Amino acid sequence: MAGSSHGHTPAAWTGSIIAFIGFCVAGVFMVANSPAGFWAGCALILLGAVVGGAMKMAGLGTPKEPDEVVEARNRAAAREKATA
Repeated sequence: MAGSSHGHTPAAWTGSIIAFIGFCVAGVFMVANSPAGFWAGCALILLGAVVGGAMKMAGLGTPKEPDEVVEARNRAAAREKATA
């Protein structure tokens, strides 16, 4: 993974941080026996997913590879299998 930017984008970090905060909030309120706080934490977890997805669509996530690159990689892998 060191060669790729897997997860190293503003969209991934923001979504993960918001979801982590939601997880912590839900955990605290679950122990405190407060259903409203627990569900608020769950809502924050979902909000993290929505914000991360929106940021990715806005161009702050990992860029999609061009089709030519994907095809070239698949051809190279097929040639490698054929020679092995």
